Parts: sequence; C-alpha cells; structure tokens
Amino acid sequence: MSSATTTGTSLDSNPTTNGVTRRTGVDGSASREKPQGNGTLDDDATEQLRRSFRKKYRHVEAVHSESRPSCLSHDTTATPSFLGFRNLMVIMLVVGNLRLVIENIQKYGVLICVTCHDFRKFDLQLGLALYFLIPCHLLIAYLIELVAARSARSSRLTIEKRDGTTSPTEDEHLKFQATWKLVWVAHALNVTIALAFTTYVVYYHIHHPLIGTLTEMHAIIVWLKTASYAFTNRDLRHAYLHPMEGELDALPEIYKQCPYPNNITFDNLTYFWWAPTLVYQPAYPRTDKIRWVFVFKRLGEVLCLSVFIWFTSAQYATPVLQNSLAKIASLDYPSILERLLKLSTISLVIWLAGFFALFQSFLNALAEVTRFADREFYEAWWNSEGLGVYWRTWNKPVYQFFRRHVYFPMRSRGWSHRMASLTVFTVSAILHEILVGVPTHNLIGVAFLGMFLQLPLIQITAPLERMKSANGKLLGNIIFWVSFTILGQPFAALMYFYAWQAKYGSVSKKALHSPPPTCPT
Repeated sequence: MSSATTTGTSLDSNPTTNGVTRRTGVDGSASREKPQGNGTLDDDATEQLRRSFRKKYRHVEAVHSESRPSCLSHDTTATPSFLGFRNLMVIMLVVGNLRLVIENIQKYGVLICVTCHDFRKFDLQLGLALYFLIPCHLLIAYLIELVAARSARSSRLTIEKRDGTTSPTEDEHLKFQATWKLVWVAHALNVTIALAFTTYVVYYHIHHPLIGTLTEMHAIIVWLKTASYAFTNRDLRHAYLHPMEGELDALPEIYKQCPYPNNITFDNLTYFWWAPTLVYQPAYPRTDKIRWVFVFKRLGEVLCLSVFIWFTSAQYATPVLQNSLAKIASLDYPSILERLLKLSTISLVIWLAGFFALFQSFLNALAEVTRFADREFYEAWWNSEGLGVYWRTWNKPVYQFFRRHVYFPMRSRGWSHRMASLTVFTVSAILHEILVGVPTHNLIGVAFLGMFLQLPLIQITAPLERMKSANGKLLGNIIFWVSFTILGQPFAALMYFYAWQAKYGSVSKKALHSPPPTCPT
C-alpha cells in the first residue's frame, strides 16, 4: 500500500507552475489541468507540457497521425526540392570529367604548346589593318547622314511648318522617297563594300582561323550597326520633316534627350560604335559613374575563360577531332556517332565558357566603361521550352536587331509571320556561314543549314511552348538541349575541322610535323 501510494503520487502529482496545477494519469492519457487565474493555458505552457510528456513516455508518440502522400507521388501538394540531386549531378560531372582529364593526359601527354601555333606575321598585320579600317565605313555612314540631315534642315525651312497636326502632301512624300533612295544606295554600297572586302581578305589572305574569325566578326558587327544607323535615322528624318498627326508625341520619351537632327554628330556615332548594342538610338539609358573594380573583375574573367577555352580546345577537343578523320573518310557511321557524343560534352563546356566570357563578362565590362545601363544581353535561355524561346533569349542584341529592322518592318508591310521569320533566319544563316566558313576557308554550307533548319524545329516545339502543363515544357526543353548539344555544334565543329584538315592540315606546327595519335580514345 505504501509503495502504490508512493507511485501514484509520483505519477499523478505535479507542482504548480505559472498558476496551473498539472496532473498526469498513470495510463499516460492526456493531462488534466486546472487552470488558475484566467482559466486557460498559454501556448508556451502547453508546449512545455507536451515536451515533458514525450520525455517521460518515450514509446507512445503518435507517429502516424495524418494522411500523407509519398514525396515523389503525384498526390503530394508540395513540390519537392531536388537541390541534393543537382549537387549529386555536379559531383558526378566533375568526377567523370576528371577521369577523362587523367585518361587524356595518360594517352596523349600535355598537348599545350604556346609557341607552336602558326600565328603568321602577315596574318597579324592584316588583322590589325582591318581592325582600324573597318570602322571607317561607319565614318562614311556618318558623312552620308550628315549630308541628309543638312538637306532636311534646308527642306524644313522651305516647306510649310509641320507641328504634327497636318499630314504631308503627295509631292512632299514623293520628294522624301526620292531622297531616301539616294541615301539608301549610298549606305548599301558602303556596307556591302566593307563586308565584301573584309571577307575577300580573310578568305584568301588570312590563314589562321582565329584571326580570321575575330576580323570577320568585327566586320559583321559594323555592317549591322551601319544598317541600324541608316534605318533609324531614315524614320527620324521622316518624322522631323513630315510628321502625321500625333506622331511627334508617339516618339519614345528617351529620344527627346537628343532629337533629330541634333543626334547626327561624330561623338554620337562614336558612342554607338562602342556601345554593346546593335540597335541605334539617339540616346540610351546611362549610369552615373564607371566602377573600375567591376571592369577589372569582368576583364579578369574574360582572360581566365579565354585561357580555359584554349586549354580545353587544344588538350581535349583536338584529339577527338583528329581521331574522327579516318571514321569520316571511311563513312563509319557508328564510330562517327560515337565521336559526336564524345565531342558533345567538350564542345558544350567550351561553348558555355565562351558564352559567359562574351555576354556576361566582356559585354558587362564594355557597358560599364561606356556607362551603358541596359545590360539585358541575354535571358534564362537554358530554361527554354523550345527552339523559338532559345533564339529569342540567348543573344538579345542580335535578336533585337532582326526584330526591329527586319521582322517588324515586313509585318507592317503585310507580310505573314512565316515569311518574315523565313527572311530573318535566311539572313542570319548567311551571316553564320560567312562567320564560320570564311575564316576556315571552307564554305561548305553546314553553318547555313544549321541555322536555316532551325525553322522546322521551332515549328515542332512551338506547341510545347504553349502547353500549360509542366510535362510539355519539359519535353520542349529536352528537345532543345538534344538538338543543341548533339545535333548542332558538335556536328558543325566536326565537319569544318574535317574540311580544314583535308585542305590544310592542322593549324598547330606540332601537329603538322607529328603523326596523329594512334591509340583509341
């Protein structure tokens, strides 16, 4: 009796805390509380009581107390996080490529040779000469627009004052069109000569493909900038001379900072030449100051990534390409497919490094120096639900040029969306072939077809972009990555490398005087 009394007392009785007398039954049932004061328990007291109960009765916790689905089940209401799987994939990617690095060095040794590359003195001289000569065509475009602006000022003084409340007469419209035809012919001859002359020199006189590519890219950029400069000033000149009712108020607000023809100055053109955009505007959003620490960080990234691209290309891409030559010559399709799959990883890493170096590092450094505030050079293209989204988001400067100066003008003239898109991709395909085929001295049409055949892929993935379900967008993203990493760049790199080897052999002197590796990769 004494023992039972003692046990019952120890189980049932609890000291009074915070005005509450706690009593717990011997069967472990819910506590009975006698509230004191306001008659209720506060949250802290309730939680303290529950912790005390769990500590005392360790084997009675209700583990299954509600209906819950599995984490990966479709019935779950909360989307699970896959951060751990992402970390695992990164680790596996690093481990797998580290194994390839060790295997590559064991098979081929160190292939990096700073003094082996055939940078001919004549190639460097021509490249530097063209670097300073190509922008002269922008100067010619400025002189053409300067003459047109002075003519517009004179016409403005002689014609009836236009304040945006009346429309131009038929004679005024015909006169403007006649003047524009002369200006258009002058601009067309200027940009055509610039691009044609550069293409001729690169194709026939600059041997090294890297120097040729940089030179040709510079010429294409100036060609696009000159075209934008001419088309934009044409419309501004028309709005200045013959504005229809309401047109003056419809001009972008930022253009009021430098209205036509005050924008036709050498300083204005020089800024456009250096600005990281292909679309001309009389004025751009500007930052207040230059952050030089930011500039040097971005330039450091460009330098490091350039070294990485050079190292990866020479040490890993070149052996794979070299070992593919015999397979291509013998049309061994299974082996060619295996080479493509192996090259896809290397080319993707090189492309991603080049993308970051150009669009994130270099363009941001250039924008900081020029105080160019609009720095949306790309969007999250890696999440593209289809090829159309990719081409609209990965290279915003080029996309904005074609949308503003090719696609929209054609649509406003009554052309269909399909024809306007076909024109955009045809022009882009020609420029891609010039950029790739001319420096490699092999106009084999692979770059042209690679761009032109994007249209049917865009049509295939367009319905997936419009689907509201996540599965459709996921499928579109998979199609994008497969076409991008396997069917696109690796195949183009393999074809142009094969064409180069068939015509010249390797750029590297070391490769020219040494037999290719015989051991398989």
